Amino acid sequence: MKTPDSSNPCLSFNDVKYLNADKYEYSHEDDTSYTRSIRAALTSNNSKSILIIMKTLLAIIIAMALFSCSPKQQNAAAPPPPSLPVQTVQSSTDTTYQDYPASIEGAINVEVRPQVSGALDRVFVDEGTFVNAAQPLFKINEQPFRAALNSALASQHAAEGALANAQLEIDKLTPLVQNKVVSDFQLKTARSAYNVAKANVEQAKANVSTARINLGYTIIKAPVSGYIGRLEKKQGSLVTPADVAALTQLSDVHNVHVYFSLSEKDFVSFKEQYPGETLKDKLQHLPNVSLLLADNTPYAKQGKVDMIDGQFDKTTGAITLRASFVNPQGLLRSGNTGKVRLSLIHKDALVVPEQATIEMQDKVFVFTVADSNKVKKTPIGIEGKSGTNYLVNSGLKAGDQIVLSGIDHLQEGTKIQPQKAPEVKAVVAKN
Repeated sequence: MKTPDSSNPCLSFNDVKYLNADKYEYSHEDDTSYTRSIRAALTSNNSKSILIIMKTLLAIIIAMALFSCSPKQQNAAAPPPPSLPVQTVQSSTDTTYQDYPASIEGAINVEVRPQVSGALDRVFVDEGTFVNAAQPLFKINEQPFRAALNSALASQHAAEGALANAQLEIDKLTPLVQNKVVSDFQLKTARSAYNVAKANVEQAKANVSTARINLGYTIIKAPVSGYIGRLEKKQGSLVTPADVAALTQLSDVHNVHVYFSLSEKDFVSFKEQYPGETLKDKLQHLPNVSLLLADNTPYAKQGKVDMIDGQFDKTTGAITLRASFVNPQGLLRSGNTGKVRLSLIHKDALVVPEQATIEMQDKVFVFTVADSNKVKKTPIGIEGKSGTNYLVNSGLKAGDQIVLSGIDHLQEGTKIQPQKAPEVKAVVAKN
């Protein structure tokens, strides 16, 4: 009789003939572990209830075996492709702004230095105060210079006296020569002495003027109106014109000059932006520029670029430009720093939202929609930023479709369900 195959853990209904204990015949060759246990239970002297229990247990075992051999469920159906918004790339003319570090100087910056040596007797101003032109700032001890003036005046008076004597000598000899009492030679000698005396008077007057000027230099006055800088010398200090440090600096900041530099590449682009054959013509067509202060707040007034340096700096490879700003309230001071904001016009630029890009290893990528709605990771070149949009100069062309959002988990070749998004317009940064 056929017995269950021990190599096959799954039972068939042909293998369960032994459930009818009255008809089951076996041989020891047909024994398996579970049939032997069943046979022992069937052949024992136990009651009929035990036999029922064993049959029930055997039925449970058979059911479990049949369940384990049932075919496995098929895999779940693949999820549909994700629906993501896409945008068609278009070209437009946009304006971007580029900031350049700048230094601020007054329209007039002068060093205040002494023109004579001496000790400072008085300091009439304090640091940071506004002074008007010709207002006294310092006073040097005048006593030596007043004494020098008095000495020069005395020399002048002596020279004038000698001139008078020379004139008297001429007046005395003139009639004598006419009457031939004395020779003509004496009169010529007297006139020569008169000319010397006259020259001495002129020299004495010049010395008096010099002494007056030096005495005037003891009062140091403001050459222009402006703000006083640091006072390097205090009252009682000895000062000379040869001092390395000036007494102070004076800045006229009613108008300020803001200096900034452009690289050679930026300067070429800068020149191509505006009409004109010469740089002078281009400067006349330049729009006004803005000034950002150190805290990035814009200065209330706009300025005008009015100077371009004559040559590039060989060390930095940059050229210096100057923009002038009015400063009626004196908010800007010499030595301030800031940024000059220049506007650059981009024609036929491709606009891509910043949110549609991803940066990896110093490169910017977008996901373009290719054939069969599969996405492709594409690197792009950025030439500027306008608001929240990038201006692209390479990697894309007008008409390409890009994925706008949900790109964080996209992979190359992923299939998507495109959804049309509203057209993206460039948001131009405002001053």
